[in-house]
Amino acid sequence: MPEQRTRQIRQGAQRPGPVVYWMHREHRARDNWALLFAQSLAMERRQPLCVAYALAPGFLEAGRRQFAFLCAGLRETAAELEEKNIPFLLRLGDPPAAIPKLARELGAAALVTDFDALRLKRGWVSDVCSDLDMDIFETDSRNIVPCWTASDKREYAARTMRPKVHRLLPDFLVEPPELLPHPVALEKLPATATWEEVDRFLASRPGPESTAFVPGGAAATRALDTFIKTRLNRYGKGRNVPTDPVVSRLSPYLHFGQISSLRVALSVLAAHADKDSKDSYLEELIVRRELSDNFCYHEPEYDSTRCFADWASTTLAEHADDPRPHLYSDEQLERGLTHDPLWNAAQAEMVRTGHMHGYMRMYWAKKILEWTESPDRAMRVCIALNDRYQLDGRDSNGYTGIAWSIGGVHDRAWKERPVFGKIRYMSFNGAKSKFRIREYIDEHLGNPQKD
Repeated sequence: MPEQRTRQIRQGAQRPGPVVYWMHREHRARDNWALLFAQSLAMERRQPLCVAYALAPGFLEAGRRQFAFLCAGLRETAAELEEKNIPFLLRLGDPPAAIPKLARELGAAALVTDFDALRLKRGWVSDVCSDLDMDIFETDSRNIVPCWTASDKREYAARTMRPKVHRLLPDFLVEPPELLPHPVALEKLPATATWEEVDRFLASRPGPESTAFVPGGAAATRALDTFIKTRLNRYGKGRNVPTDPVVSRLSPYLHFGQISSLRVALSVLAAHADKDSKDSYLEELIVRRELSDNFCYHEPEYDSTRCFADWASTTLAEHADDPRPHLYSDEQLERGLTHDPLWNAAQAEMVRTGHMHGYMRMYWAKKILEWTESPDRAMRVCIALNDRYQLDGRDSNGYTGIAWSIGGVHDRAWKERPVFGKIRYMSFNGAKSKFRIREYIDEHLGNPQKD
């Protein structure tokens, strides 16, 4: 395995016993460096290997839509693991309590877990480390270049992150080995939750499910193949056109760890497609996406206006009392009841499908800044709606994108305007000049609108 992808975060008592992989970000059996490291550790010690998962009763604003997508993928992963003689042990409950309890029941000797940049997940890992006296390891399978290896500080922008990532890519952009049938069986299986219990749990979650995406690793692989065969060649010139989307539509699968960014990158690199399109897509997949993890890892207040750069905070404060011709309540925004049919269409797309085109995400967030009385409220509203409705919400990409839209994070100062100050501005007329907005509005609102 590439060096520096795994680090030891707890040194504990040395004893025989199973190796446990606590899965909580990378929900797949394939191309999973944490699982591969756990298997190599178990084989070295000639011990059983099992995968533990604790289904938390709640996770930020996630509802039935997100939990259903997650759990459908987990069922697929569990079946793949069982074929490799690796038990999938599921518990319902808060991970900081459920994982140590399960580890003690197993008599585990070591724990391997996923890296996550988010504050809540890092708190989970810290609590588990405090509760267990054993070797604990953390593996970054989300980023192609591990977050802590790429940079030891918060990067200012993509231009400062890019050379660091590109310099290290040859060491990490490598084909992962296959997961092997595990040679040592777990003698006694502890009690685990049933999928019927999971179904009852899902039924109690609020909100509708999304039918726009089929969950699971197999569906993710099909989506990747379709993107490469039908849209990748046009990505470089068309990625910002919502009415002719050439985007990959892989974000839900990447968010839930049902496919690895490494597998996507290797497949794109091997594709016979326009070089500029391939380069443009890999910039988004690797540099921009890994910059988001860098931001959330090194900035503890990534979901607050306190994460803004000084220039952005200053310019927003200078325009705090500017007249705002339109101000909307939380309910009006959630229901898409604004004067702007383009924004309403974007909100409707997100609410109905759990997805919004990337260009519209920027427009959507910037208009919320324009239509609320302060950047603090704009941040709160954007994050709440994004996390509640987007399949790929509750993610470093989402928090970073919102901070970019509202607070200029990873951006520069632009022409000064009312309300926005020097924050980059986006407008209805600007969108109108880039794509057929009436087509987009009609598609997502279901009725003709004047543009």
